[in-house]
Amino acid sequence: MSDDRRLDVLRAIVEDYVATREPVGSRALVERHSLGVSPATIRNDMASLEEGGYIAQPHTSAGRVPTDKGYRLFVDQISSVKPLSSPERRAIGTFLENAQDLDDVVDRAVRLIAQLTQQVAVVQYPSLRRSALRHVELVPVGRRHLLVVLITDTGRVEQRTIELDADVDEAVVALLRARLNVSAAGRRLSELPVALADLAPAFSPADQGLVRGVVAVLEETLAQESEERVVLAGTANLARAGGTDVRSIGPVLEALEEQVVLLRLLSEMAEDTQAVTVRIGRETQHDGLVETSFVTTGYGDEGSGSVARIGSIGPLRMDYPATMSAVRAVARYLTRILAQ
Repeated sequence: MSDDRRLDVLRAIVEDYVATREPVGSRALVERHSLGVSPATIRNDMASLEEGGYIAQPHTSAGRVPTDKGYRLFVDQISSVKPLSSPERRAIGTFLENAQDLDDVVDRAVRLIAQLTQQVAVVQYPSLRRSALRHVELVPVGRRHLLVVLITDTGRVEQRTIELDADVDEAVVALLRARLNVSAAGRRLSELPVALADLAPAFSPADQGLVRGVVAVLEETLAQESEERVVLAGTANLARAGGTDVRSIGPVLEALEEQVVLLRLLSEMAEDTQAVTVRIGRETQHDGLVETSFVTTGYGDEGSGSVARIGSIGPLRMDYPATMSAVRAVARYLTRILAQ
């Protein structure tokens, strides 16, 4: 059997099964696809695919459905992700560009993925540990209080207020602000403790308490906010999928509620060299997700790599090219917006 023809038959079976939710027979393949061979040849090809574990017969006299192995071969053969239409791209750009801050951007992105795919959307929140510092702002608020604002390259903003032992000296605050940004701007946040270690001795003894207080607040913020988290949307789409797609929704929902499971998967998928990474069924290595597939890609700093991942979880019988396209498109817009 020709490998190319076998792939054509498998591709046709996947596409038909995704579209109809019904097992696919040889007659349907002949009627719907121009495969250029006789029905008998197609039946022989289907028998070989079944023997190889790429398709299976759910019950006697039924057509065939793809297996995890079949979906994997199909996904691996997708040479390029089809682009979204111009109206779709404009809609994505407009929807995300109207966001007010990072929280709003993440919320809009996850809802947009859920809407585009009609599946569960997952957005990993940009971690402070993988972010770089864009700017530190120091704002006097009252005689003895100072607002410390930390702004990252991903648009994340953290604010803390510290109480001083003496009245605010605005000239010292301005000097500290300038030196903080010279020493720390552009550095990964994990590098800040070392970068700021020698900052206090550069000030007069009377002002070193203020400097150490600000540095301590920055370090405490990193320690408190280093925990990674994910945002979900579209879990109701699982119920609408139902039936032949996901036989037992409960275990899937339980898995989705365990953020540690999703974070582990996202971390593992981040190591993949593919632009868009797909885990199919048991490849997720979690019993609750064996009837699902997970499509993700990175977003963030275009120059130094992604700072987090965005993706979609749906049934094995998902439209893989469309899901991959939607996830990649939203990730690109998200990267562009965060860089602004």
